Order: sequence, then C-alpha cells, then structure tokens
Amino acid sequence: MDPMILEDQFHRYLCPTSARPIGLQVDHARGSYIYTKDKRKYLDFISGISVASIGHTHPAVVKAICQQAERYLHVMVYGEYIQEPQVNLAAKLCSLLPDSLSSVYFTNSGTEAVEGALKLSKKFTGRKRLIGFENSYHGDSHGSLSVTGRDIYRKPFYPLLPNVSFLPFNVTKSLMKIDQTVAAVITEPIQGEGGMIIPSKLFLQALRARCQKVGALLILDEAQTGLGRTGKRFAFEHFKIVPDILVLAKSLGGGMPLGAFIGSPAVMKRLSTNPPLSHVTTFGGHPVSCAAGLASLNIVLKKNLVQRAKKMGDTLRNALIGLAHQYPVIREARGFGLMIGLEFYDPEPCMQFVQKAREHGLLLGWTLHTNRVVRIAPPFTLSSQELKEGLAIMRRVLGSL
Repeated sequence: MDPMILEDQFHRYLCPTSARPIGLQVDHARGSYIYTKDKRKYLDFISGISVASIGHTHPAVVKAICQQAERYLHVMVYGEYIQEPQVNLAAKLCSLLPDSLSSVYFTNSGTEAVEGALKLSKKFTGRKRLIGFENSYHGDSHGSLSVTGRDIYRKPFYPLLPNVSFLPFNVTKSLMKIDQTVAAVITEPIQGEGGMIIPSKLFLQALRARCQKVGALLILDEAQTGLGRTGKRFAFEHFKIVPDILVLAKSLGGGMPLGAFIGSPAVMKRLSTNPPLSHVTTFGGHPVSCAAGLASLNIVLKKNLVQRAKKMGDTLRNALIGLAHQYPVIREARGFGLMIGLEFYDPEPCMQFVQKAREHGLLLGWTLHTNRVVRIAPPFTLSSQELKEGLAIMRRVLGSL
C-alpha cells in the first residue's frame, strides 16, 4: 500500500491513544532492528516495552508458531481441554520457580493476569481491601487501574473498585497500615512506568513479612521485570523474597500475547470451586502463544541470556553513568540488568533526546508516569557492536541538546 494512503487510513480507522503517534510504518523486524517502509532501520532499545527479549522474529519462535498453527488453534475455553503447549510451558515455568509457586493460570495479557490475581486474593482470604503503591502501574482495565497509583489515569474512569488504598513506595514505616482487613497488597518489584524506581531490599522484605503476619497475600507484578530482564530470572530473587502470587506477561509470549498469574495449588484451586469456573477466559493461554512462549523461554535458558542481560546491562549502565557525569542535563542512570532508566533534570531535554535519537535511528521511550525518565530495555541478544552503536547515537544526540 502507498505509504501516504496507509498513514491516512491509520489515522482514519484506528482508535488513537495519543495526540501524536510515533507513526513508524513497520515493514519487518529482525533481531535488534525494526525496518520501515521508507527503507530505514531502527536499533530497538525498548523491545516493544520489554517484550522482544530474544530479539524480533526469532527463527525458533517463528518455527514454533507455524508448527502449532498447523496442529490446532483455539479449541475450548481455558482449562477444560488438555493442550500440550499450555502444559509444557506451565511445567517449564514452575521448574524455574520456588515450590510455593507451582500452579499457573494463563491469560491474554498482564492486565488480565492482574485482574485474576486480585479476584483470587479476595476469594481466598474472604477479605475486601486491596493495597497498591503510589506511582505504580498494573494495567488499564478497571480492576488493574484501580490498584494503579497514578490519579491522572484513574480519575477519568471513576468510580473504580472500592476499598483500595495506596501507600508510598519504598517507605517501610507505612507498611504498618496493612492489617487483617487486607486481602492483598500488589506491587512491582521495580516500578517501571513510575520511572525505574528500585526499592531497598529492606523495604520489600518488610512488606513480605507484614503481609505474612496479617494474612494478606503479596502479589508481585513482574510483567516487565520477569524472565531475565533484570539480570535474574525473576526480580524477586534480587530481594530474597517469594510472593504468594506472581504476575508475568510481556516477554512471556515471545512476541505473542500471553500473561499468567502463578500461585500455590492451595490458593489457585479456589478458582475451581464455589462456584466452579470462578475465573474463565476464552483465549487466555492460546496454544500458539504458549508454543511461542516455550520456544522463547528455551532460547533464554539454553543461550544463558539471563546472565547476558546482566553483563550487557552492567556495561550499558556504566556507560550511561559516564554520560551522566559528562552531560549536565542528565541527573542519573539506574536499573538492574537491561531494565535501565536515564533520568533528566527537566522534561524538555528528555523529550528532545528521545525524538532526536529516533531521527538518528535509535528507538527509546519515556516512562508512562514521568516525563523526565527515558526507558532503555534492549533485547538480551543485543550484540556488543549494537550496544556501541546505540551509545554512539546517544552521545551524538546529547552533544546537540
């Protein structure tokens, strides 16, 4: 299709989610690059918001998708028929997790996984209250938005769920407000959309202990951080804690839509009784998505990409810290593994940095809840040469601000 016609129809027929979409006309994507219809290529340092952990269009994932698509697509609502791709991926995930996290419920997305986790916590505990944290992000459906701690996104959709409270993130003394009326506390181990905010180990350990003391379930939303992004398989390993319910999404599907919430059999079985089918999804755990997810996860494990994410992340973060010392517009570079935030002092140079980087062929992004932090989350498969290429573009752009 002619690019001008395609752009016109994009604006005419697709519901807009921003006033000025980025508007790259994607032709194809391979590895660390996205290629557009105007014959340009862009080095992707955001990976579709932490989705393309093994790069775009990995041959092993494409092969798994094609093979499963030839066998069968959708056959029945989730959980009723035994479907090999679901079983295999669930078994692989549970083999990587503590014994207390050994029962998987697949969904289509992260926000749906959060919805399921919230419902489950109420049903299991018999309690009504939920607690989230300020500046958190858990999705955009009514339930997940209800526990997202950013009023600018919440207020247009009031009323949301009742009995939801928010505590300041990384403030240990506030945790005493969690009491025996609370069904669950939900948090990201690292606040991604909030600006790549890393809490202290003491804070998350105190949160884990407080939830256990009062009988509230601890839900960790690892949609962004899970499956190697932070240099460990799961971010909770950095903090030496284990949640009651773990939420996964984004990279879980290897580029296909897939989410999951995972808990103990004793907790998860509550969805199957009183009444049965307490939580049902038609397309959650789609066999093609699960086949893609298993192929992607196997690549991560066989190629030691979690360790590579740590190594490449350390190199990239140290280089960015150097840039922060060199260019006064930058306040700080922080993160774990290949989940890094580059914070500017002011919004305007932050926006210009992202825009000019794109003009030079490097894709970056800002975080949803702050206009001063640039998100940097390239694929784990990023080569040393690609890393140097990205850093060279960043230096060039910073020099022009």
